[in-house]
Amino acid sequence: MADFTRAGTVSLSCPKLLSGYLEQELLELGYKPLRVRPTGIDIKGSLNDCIGLNLNLRTAHRVHYLLSEKPVSDPDELYEWLVKIPWEEWVDPDGYFSVTSRINHPSINNTQFANLKCKDAIVDRIRKTSGRRPDTGADLNRTVVFLFWNQQSARIFMDTSGESLSRRGYRQESAMAPMQESLASALLMASGWNPEMHFVNPMCGSGTIAIEAAMMARGFEPGAVRKNYGFMHIPGYDRELYKKVRLHNRVNRIQEPSCRIIATDNYPGAISAARKNAATAGVEDLIEFSVCDFADTPVPDGDAVIMMNPPYGERMGEIQQLEQLYNRIGTFLKHSCAGKTGFVFTGNMELAKKIGLKASKRISFYNSTIECRLLEFELFEGKKRSQAG
Repeated sequence: MADFTRAGTVSLSCPKLLSGYLEQELLELGYKPLRVRPTGIDIKGSLNDCIGLNLNLRTAHRVHYLLSEKPVSDPDELYEWLVKIPWEEWVDPDGYFSVTSRINHPSINNTQFANLKCKDAIVDRIRKTSGRRPDTGADLNRTVVFLFWNQQSARIFMDTSGESLSRRGYRQESAMAPMQESLASALLMASGWNPEMHFVNPMCGSGTIAIEAAMMARGFEPGAVRKNYGFMHIPGYDRELYKKVRLHNRVNRIQEPSCRIIATDNYPGAISAARKNAATAGVEDLIEFSVCDFADTPVPDGDAVIMMNPPYGERMGEIQQLEQLYNRIGTFLKHSCAGKTGFVFTGNMELAKKIGLKASKRISFYNSTIECRLLEFELFEGKKRSQAG
């Protein structure tokens, strides 16, 4: 079985432009980055470390534990290298495993071919050493092996996450185009919001941003709801350590945060989905949901962050309607949110001009493949008085 205490290289992946936020999280957890890439970070750690990393990281997508790396020139060399790895320590001979990959190599036109070579090597090695054969397939809810092959350099990992960590487990229903939880967390981090401040989320959709804020306010780890991870299916997994990490996180939770979290949407179906998702996450009681036009969203007194994620359609008819919407967003921020800090997340900078306010910051993100900006607006009290006069 695998040695869960042996220190090695842990490679954490994240969406493009989120590595800075992931680095911040790792430093807060006591890990020093060895290498920072646009879509990930390498650190030193053990498989036991991977347990806590999977449960506690908000902006990571996967936690990979490095098994081996080697220059590899073609699929045959790939097989010869992989078949020498003691897979009987990492994969249950009577179990199930899958292989995922990221490949950039001239000899590979279809990643499934490389995945099959990898599966063959693993099965052949285990069959030779144990006389048994594990099943294979595409299910990521069991043991997962990850192959990274870029030109002549190949690395093989155990994927200790399995399904992406952005799948927290609380989203039972969704409105149109739901935001990934990892991106929502990064937006909150970028905004500077903390649980001592109120959080207001007009146009909340299925509630992802508001729910992530509520989980932070209550001290819930991002993996509080999720029940299955890749590390659970590696031979040698210590369930008692997993329980200790869970217990430590529960002890640090805050039952009654001081902030208010307000989420509104004009579509009743979106609010219904958001309520159900918040209930699954265990934070429904922290979020004040209501169905209303965004301009009627209540804004509490005191320090608050207002965050909006309006649509940014591509069809001409949509654009014309959205120009009016963005203009109304500017009016709402000016007249209803003075003294607060406003944020608008959008993938259409031409529409953003219709807000009519000068952004103090423009922070770059990607929402899937769409380049977006988180625009910050400092909404001074004096502006409200002068416009009211």
